[in-house]
Amino acid sequence: MIDFGREVRKASERILPYIRETPLEYSHKLSELTDAPVYVKLENLQHTGSFKTRGALNKLLSLSMGQREKGVVAASTGNHGAAVSYGLSQLGAKGIVFVPENAKPTKIEGIRRYGAEVKAHGNDGVITETHARQYAEEHDMAFISPYNDAQVIAGQGTIASELVKQLETLDVVFVSVGGGGLISGIAGFLKSLNSNVTVVGCTPDQAPIMYESIRQGHIVTLPNLPTLSDGTAGGLEPGAITFNLCQALVDVHVLVTEAEIRHAMLTFMEAHHMMIEGAAGVAIAGCLKLKEQFRGLNSAVIICGGNIGLDSLKNLLDGPLL
Repeated sequence: MIDFGREVRKASERILPYIRETPLEYSHKLSELTDAPVYVKLENLQHTGSFKTRGALNKLLSLSMGQREKGVVAASTGNHGAAVSYGLSQLGAKGIVFVPENAKPTKIEGIRRYGAEVKAHGNDGVITETHARQYAEEHDMAFISPYNDAQVIAGQGTIASELVKQLETLDVVFVSVGGGGLISGIAGFLKSLNSNVTVVGCTPDQAPIMYESIRQGHIVTLPNLPTLSDGTAGGLEPGAITFNLCQALVDVHVLVTEAEIRHAMLTFMEAHHMMIEGAAGVAIAGCLKLKEQFRGLNSAVIICGGNIGLDSLKNLLDGPLL
């Protein structure tokens, strides 16, 4: 098991010059809907518009100068790739980001914007990731996983180190779950403080890979179905360390529907006047769905990203508004 207390604190010091300490904002609307104090941690305001910048930079900064000079390789559907590309630009290093052939053009542009080379391979995140790892090994380059890496996980855990300073009493935290890197880092740090905080993993029912893997006791393979939460879609690679971490550290798992994600996104956008992506809506939906279970408790919802494309926004708005 990772020593989360030590590794997250080291990550916080390491990445401090390169990231924003994102605001924690009281949500009047979500508090009203849940009859409990709800705060939102605004990682949509992070550099590149996503929490992924934290883990990517922590990994890049943990590499030797020689490793960075050889270049790095990453695989991503968008946010992780943009984060790696941003980190490389900050450090004056170079790298390649592999994306699935069906990756959204807006997310690809987000990666290229910071200077990394983009190559397409495969039509599924797991296939793309496997190819990227092989490419890195063949070319003696460091591979930066979106989630299956201790340094990446520790970087994501810096959200929790900020959170405990920003909120004196924290009872429950709601986190969206894809590969599990975000929730592993957050839960690991909170539990390292001997905290009684309840960690809730929120998952789209159209992409329940981690949920079903934990339910069945082993990593499973499931088809990818369309979801507003493209940031949490995709499979888990065999042996992913996040599987055991999520088993050990996450207290509650909840599935949310596409309708619940859409309602959550629209509710947040109308109340907070900010754009968010589907993965952030998943955590909000989980908070709303479990409001009876956590009534009256101080809750934080991780707004993990704000990178929503115009096509996705149009689909979100097509239909009855709130």
